[in-house]
Amino acid sequence: MPTLRYGDLPDQVLDLTLPDAGPATLVCLVHGGFWRSAYDRTHLRPMAAALTAHGYAVANVEYRRVGAGGGWPTTFDDVAAALDAIGPALATEHPGRVDPSATVYVGHSAGGHLALWAAHRSPTPRGVVALAPVADLVEASRLNLSRGAVRELLGGWPDEVPERYAAADPMTLGPTTARTVLVHGDLDDLVPPDFSRRYAERSGARLVALAGVEHFAVIEPGSAAWPAVLAAIGEAASTPDGERPE
Repeated sequence: MPTLRYGDLPDQVLDLTLPDAGPATLVCLVHGGFWRSAYDRTHLRPMAAALTAHGYAVANVEYRRVGAGGGWPTTFDDVAAALDAIGPALATEHPGRVDPSATVYVGHSAGGHLALWAAHRSPTPRGVVALAPVADLVEASRLNLSRGAVRELLGGWPDEVPERYAAADPMTLGPTTARTVLVHGDLDDLVPPDFSRRYAERSGARLVALAGVEHFAVIEPGSAAWPAVLAAIGEAASTPDGERPE
């Protein structure tokens, strides 16, 4: 699989996998790990391969994380730069293989947060699928989720850096114009399912609540959750009249 650079630093890379036929819908994967450097894009490679086998072009994005130069604002800067670089790189190196109008951001956990955040930028993707996302940063900070992960990311409590929370929290940013689907298992003990429920109520996004599903099942091809994940991506990729790209 080719690795493309969108910057000069070691973590400013993404892995690209393309199906045999095209033009394909582009799925931009954003991995989780509570924004920390201990976790990287490699744990989404099985998911990327499965999506490519299903006919999607996949960009598996890496970015700087807390502990390796990430945090505020560099984590956000990297995700934005990666998403901006994918289209031009594909047009130059793989012309005709990807439909530039059909892009879906798919993120898991902390990556689900970043995917929701990124959908507020221009250009807006066709769709967003947030898998067990950290969709409420203020509440995650209050709960001390993963031993202070949000405070590490943003550099303080909500009352210390309120402008950062306002700029980064999906609950504050509200709805995006992209077709948005959230998928969350009711047995998730790492990211509360209530985060997705409240975000869906606030934003109008569709929530797919999965019974008997834990945090990582939504990124595991072949799991009981996998058909729902594929369906959510297909829904997010569909055109306004409901047709899905071939």
